[in-house]
Amino acid sequence: MQIYQVGGAVRDRLLGRPVHDRDWVVVGSTPEAMVAAGYLPVGRDFPVFLHPETHEEYALARTERKSGRGYRGFVVQASPDVTLAEDLARRDLTINAIAAPADWAGAEGVFDPYGGVADIRRRVLRHVGDAFVEDPVRILRVARFAARFTDFSVAPETLALMREMVAAGEVDALVPERVWQELARGLMQEQPSRMLQVLRECGALAVLLPEVDRLWGVPQRADYHPEVDTGAHLLLVLDMAARLQAPLAARFACLTHDLGKGTTPAHMLPRHLGHEGRSARLLRDVCERLRVPVDCRETADVVAREHGNIHRSLELDGAALLRLLQRCDALRRPERFADVLLACECDARGRLGFAEAPYPQRPRLAAALQVVLGVPTAAVAAQAAARGLTGSRVGEQIRKARADALRAWLDAGAAPTPTLPQRGREQER
Repeated sequence: MQIYQVGGAVRDRLLGRPVHDRDWVVVGSTPEAMVAAGYLPVGRDFPVFLHPETHEEYALARTERKSGRGYRGFVVQASPDVTLAEDLARRDLTINAIAAPADWAGAEGVFDPYGGVADIRRRVLRHVGDAFVEDPVRILRVARFAARFTDFSVAPETLALMREMVAAGEVDALVPERVWQELARGLMQEQPSRMLQVLRECGALAVLLPEVDRLWGVPQRADYHPEVDTGAHLLLVLDMAARLQAPLAARFACLTHDLGKGTTPAHMLPRHLGHEGRSARLLRDVCERLRVPVDCRETADVVAREHGNIHRSLELDGAALLRLLQRCDALRRPERFADVLLACECDARGRLGFAEAPYPQRPRLAAALQVVLGVPTAAVAAQAAARGLTGSRVGEQIRKARADALRAWLDAGAAPTPTLPQRGREQER
């Protein structure tokens, strides 16, 4: 039995990056020998075991043979005869096909049969071999790695293989859960725009997210959007979300907030009246298709419907502010509303020349919510009941008390001076 560190841990150490998780491959062993040594079997599709003390994953060296479409269409062989080079050959990229002894401390001495170390020096994402085309998930992984390793480029021959896979319909066989998993991980990387760019270059974006893909080439008014192209705007918004360290729900909302602009009738361009409602409808289709988690789905829905009104909120009086907060369900879900506001800031600052601009709408609305939450609703309801009011009339008194509190707050000078160009009353964003 020989044990090696493999994959990301070796790659990240060679790159000088922190190593958070380690993967191990075991050569020359059997499942029975692993269990006898105290390892806990956990692999469903192939032999994987947890170390009895560290609980890290140890996989038996294996080969894979294509047997059908999709990422599950494989026959796996794990036996003591499988060599380390054969195991590494089934991996996606050369930078992930490097192994090192179990006691390796990051110096020389790695096992690198496919040139991964050289590709790390060249800053290139390159496939290991022709078997790359057998697993469509690798298209998503390459795009995700491009978003993570921002100074790496995709090798031309690898991009060509990815295009062939898309043309062959391999991407159509991906299950929604894997698409969402890789998409979510890519959105959380350092430069998520690169994930979309790579997926678009190989044609996969048009298959997986056609609602997003058709944003490229759609013009916007240059006085609001100096970058003009809606796709270019989306890339800026996503990278602003990464810069502001937005959580996944906010980043997904950034990805989908302008879907409706891709369906704006040509005679209306470059204006996009009513795109918020169209965005929300298209978002529902995306979420159903990819089985997006509820928190991401709900946050994105609020942003799609209300981002234009949030951008214009500096103009609103107390009653209108309260209606906006209620439509966003901010009183019941203040944590989600914080993500909504963050996504809207990313949208506003994700425009050419606006990256350093302030966004006073976010702190103003957050403060307005605190004013509303501070209204003693139980006392208001009790006073209303003492006056003989019941049912909806009590609710009206509570709404009036909240609007009055916001009005008094605004009168006291809470509203900041607008510092971003106002977008007027047309819903053009």
